[in-house]
Amino acid sequence: MKQITLPTPELGLIAATRGALGAGIGLLAADKLTAKQRKRLGMVLLGIGIASTIPLILDVMKRNSQAEGEPISKRK
Repeated sequence: MKQITLPTPELGLIAATRGALGAGIGLLAADKLTAKQRKRLGMVLLGIGIASTIPLILDVMKRNSQAEGEPISKRK
């Protein structure tokens, strides 16, 4: 199994984007708001979750490819 080391703030960012994505999906299915409010807020949170995920995925992939190029003894 591959291991990638991430700094704590970046891990927190990943968790927050997952939360926004989940909240957006939850609001799309919730009954607390009117249908129009729910859809609008849900779509905003869903969009934020998706948009913020893309740079994080690219960063993790970049770290992974850099780590694969280094000898194991030099990996941090």
